[in-house]
Amino acid sequence: MSEKSDLQVPAHVAIIMDGNGRWAKERGLPRLAGHRAGTKNLRRIIRTAADAGVKHITFYAFSTENWNRPEEEIKGLMALLAEFLETELQELHKEGARLLHIGHLEGLAPSLRKKVEAAIELTRNNTRIDVILAFNYGGRDEIVSAIKKIIKSGVPAEAVDVKLVSDSMFTAGIPDPDLVIRTSGEKRTSNFLTWQTVYSEWFFPEVYWPDFSGEDLLKILEEYSKRDRRFGGLSKK
Repeated sequence: MSEKSDLQVPAHVAIIMDGNGRWAKERGLPRLAGHRAGTKNLRRIIRTAADAGVKHITFYAFSTENWNRPEEEIKGLMALLAEFLETELQELHKEGARLLHIGHLEGLAPSLRKKVEAAIELTRNNTRIDVILAFNYGGRDEIVSAIKKIIKSGVPAEAVDVKLVSDSMFTAGIPDPDLVIRTSGEKRTSNFLTWQTVYSEWFFPEVYWPDFSGEDLLKILEEYSKRDRRFGGLSKK
């Protein structure tokens, strides 16, 4: 990889962590083993992103549609979130990561909700990198929530613009993702940051999330730096 100064490093990288179940199936393991392996991969990718100069990284951890999965798997995913906070939080805090959450905490068990809120409070003054967990999150739900917020505030229709909608999202104050990565090779957006990713650059590496390495991320960052982002306009090259 080139020197960091030679690269156009994205400020915000968002990741759809796909392929945990298939990773486990190919090894004759239960699906939850794949999710556990994927959870263990988070710190490696966070550290690589921070070292590269990325300031915000969002992980799609649990969608509003994931409640339709088997109850046992849902319980396992909730337990993994609690385990991640218990085992990784202090190290992330030491490394200057600020933990944020987007989505709804209301659907979580009170004990887990308290863990998330405590993690957010503990790391609130850290500035090296924002680690944003999209948990109980859906892009369409976020837009509906923003509309409700705007209506409740009494803003007249003629005053509604793109900035107001963006400021009403869960991600208010966070720049839109420059780069979105979906592992496993599947090419779907899956209701992820629907409003924010309209001009994001997308990559779909074939590797399953548990095997997605820091080197894989750096290769994508290097490829991203070569792309010509036009945002609907003409090329500047």
